[in-house]
Amino acid sequence: MKPSRRILRLCLITAAALLLYLPGLGRPALWEPDEGRYAEIAREMYASGDYVTPRDDYVRYFEKPPLMYWAETASIAVFGANEFAVRMPAALCSAGQVTVVAALADVMLGPAGALLAAVALALSPLFFGFARFATLDPGLSFFMVAALAAFYAAAHREDFGSGAGRRWFWVAAAMLAMGTLTKGPVALLLAGAVALAWLISEGRAREALRMPWVSSIALFCAITVPWFVMVAERNPGFLRFFFIHEHVDRYLDSTEHGWGPWFFVPIVLAGTWPWFFFVPLGVREMSRSDERSRSDLRFLLIWFGLIFVFFSIPRSKLGEYILPAIPPLAILAGLGIKTALGFDAARIRRMFGWFAAINLALASGAAAALLVAGHRLGPALVRDGLMIAATVALTVVICLAIAWDRHARTAVLALALGMVVTMGLASRAREDAAALSTYRNLAHQAARHLKPGCVLASYRHFVQSLPFYTHYREALVSFRGELAPFSRSPDATASFIPNDNDLKRRWASGACMVLIANRRDLPYLLRELAPTPTVVGCEGKKFALVNDSASTPDPDCQAHAPGPSSPAR
Repeated sequence: MKPSRRILRLCLITAAALLLYLPGLGRPALWEPDEGRYAEIAREMYASGDYVTPRDDYVRYFEKPPLMYWAETASIAVFGANEFAVRMPAALCSAGQVTVVAALADVMLGPAGALLAAVALALSPLFFGFARFATLDPGLSFFMVAALAAFYAAAHREDFGSGAGRRWFWVAAAMLAMGTLTKGPVALLLAGAVALAWLISEGRAREALRMPWVSSIALFCAITVPWFVMVAERNPGFLRFFFIHEHVDRYLDSTEHGWGPWFFVPIVLAGTWPWFFFVPLGVREMSRSDERSRSDLRFLLIWFGLIFVFFSIPRSKLGEYILPAIPPLAILAGLGIKTALGFDAARIRRMFGWFAAINLALASGAAAALLVAGHRLGPALVRDGLMIAATVALTVVICLAIAWDRHARTAVLALALGMVVTMGLASRAREDAAALSTYRNLAHQAARHLKPGCVLASYRHFVQSLPFYTHYREALVSFRGELAPFSRSPDATASFIPNDNDLKRRWASGACMVLIANRRDLPYLLRELAPTPTVVGCEGKKFALVNDSASTPDPDCQAHAPGPSSPAR
């Protein structure tokens, strides 16, 4: 096939992915805590012009390197400080990742398999969700996937040291450097482990000696070292905190999140469904094919398995950590679907019959659970969940009917379209879930009472998106949280109110103050603070209070606020 046609196909796949991820990207409020944190770090970078030292709530913040902050800052410069801008880098990285997977699958499976693999990845629920979420993991996943695809290309040239092999190896080194600047050395560690393990499995370990190590290391260092040197010079203690505390200590820590070793099993199954149904068929087809295909299968299984095991070992786990392991499953699913399209009529009917039965059972179970226990979520989310379950059920019934009539390709198309509708409904559900963990409305209510010289404070918690929406520093009362490591710096003192006594003194001083408090703390604050706080806003479990008795209370929030006679704490 002509290279120009292949490039055109990849461009069309990229455009389709962007059409999936960009519409409505800025509608949902920033989700706490991750989206609020990363959005505010980028906003402060843009406002201050300091692109070396990341800051969150004006406190030095070194948990992650700056590449995605830089990308969000560039987006803010173009689109303004809003939700669309800070989510744009994740959407672009996800669309790029779909393209890279399509290119890799094109080599392994051919054009049809590449398209199916791209569809399976782009419409996997976990991947789709984080493509529209302002966090670092889509960027890390993109650079790791691009590095592994480049390594695969280098490994299938005549020699790693040849012209083409060397150039692809340099691309891999550059991608790993970008991944390191996104989330640290985990990119280099995992991608390097996958590459080495695959070479060993192929009996090609000695070829590592012919890789262009000197030039690749020089390229990697040229990209990564300048920022590490500059930030370490400006911030004593950075290197130990970043490399030891943030990577070694956190990996070995048994307290954060506290999930068991099987955490990612349901995440992977649910996050790649319904496409995971076709993965075993893809594995079987590759294992029965020629040696090149079996080698590709080993590459994909090692890729998935090492990342899955690595992130399953520590107790500190989040669902998005597994994103770099999803692409090999998408490629296997693409091959599984391609293989199924060649089945005879009886086998296609049997396969789609099982597919429909499993999905109808899952949809029915989800609907029953929502009807029984959905009161905890609220009517809007129950409605959204029931609509998603109904869409899944309707989609698989339509697919079965079409497949029964011997139109398997049309059935797969119907499945893809059904997943597009399902993902759209899931996006609406995210907006309806705003009350669970977003505070955009509360921030806007508080901002109406902020004027030059006012102090914006939060009582014993940190609303990460509050500084982003108000453009005010958020003083944390009797709380430091994840800002603790560098909270003693002289430039950070204004971000903290050390204790309740200091809060009472400032509240009574007459200087303007807006305080954000949780519902459970409101009775205590209404009783202890003088003048008595006026409730001027609320959202979810939080309330906005002011120390200006002349302010007009919000009647709805006032009605829902517990009184000072309620149990204190």
